[in-house]
Amino acid sequence: MLPSKVQRLWGESMVALSTSASRESGRRFYVGMAVVFVLIAFGGFIPTYWAKVASGTFGGAPILHLHGFFFFTWTLFFLAQTSMVAGGRTADHRRWGVLGVSLATAMAFTVVLAAINSMKVADAAGMGDAARRFSIVSLSALALFLGLFVAAILNVRRPEVHKRLMLLAMIPPMQAAMARPFMVLFSPPGAVGPPPVFVAIPPGLTVDLLIVAAMIHDWRTRGRPHPVYIAGGLLILAQQLLTVPIGQSATWMSVARWVEHLAR
Repeated sequence: MLPSKVQRLWGESMVALSTSASRESGRRFYVGMAVVFVLIAFGGFIPTYWAKVASGTFGGAPILHLHGFFFFTWTLFFLAQTSMVAGGRTADHRRWGVLGVSLATAMAFTVVLAAINSMKVADAAGMGDAARRFSIVSLSALALFLGLFVAAILNVRRPEVHKRLMLLAMIPPMQAAMARPFMVLFSPPGAVGPPPVFVAIPPGLTVDLLIVAAMIHDWRTRGRPHPVYIAGGLLILAQQLLTVPIGQSATWMSVARWVEHLAR
């Protein structure tokens, strides 16, 4: 039998190897998730944006191009940040984090401006109320994104919490990209104007599968899902499901009109 000291050293080395392997697996997982986000963001908008821009048939307002620029840049930035951590460049990751704050702020402004543009266009077509109801989808997703992002920044010195909050913060922006293929495949022929709010739920639930994947990864690497995923996942699910009753309320219509008047 090995001496107790040798046994202890052997056990410690096995634990260290296991921990190292777990960290390496986690780094690969987050980079892989970032790649998925990029594919969803760019691929989801192919039929309604990229293909039309390429053919010269996109007729949206300039703010939509600006909004798209910041949105796509954000997904690439997230991929770059996760890749830095995976490559051991944590210091660079933190230095570039300042740019993330600026990007998130720019995204927030363009989401609001894009929503205002949609309401004004719908107003001109006599469908303003439908647009105001549907604005709950993008504006509530924006509020959730910002809340999760701020929470991640506040927990920057707690990497296990920070990285999970950042991953969760990517989910609300992905809902818009996932909704585009649903619109192309399932919209009734000849449909015009803003869709009803409930059509945003299936794409949102599809994106939520990425949270399930993250929880499964946690289960395999740490024995149980991290509380951040549980609490954050429930919050995201609540935001998606509550858009229908809130969007139909008189209170929301007042809020939407107030937002629309910000551009006057």
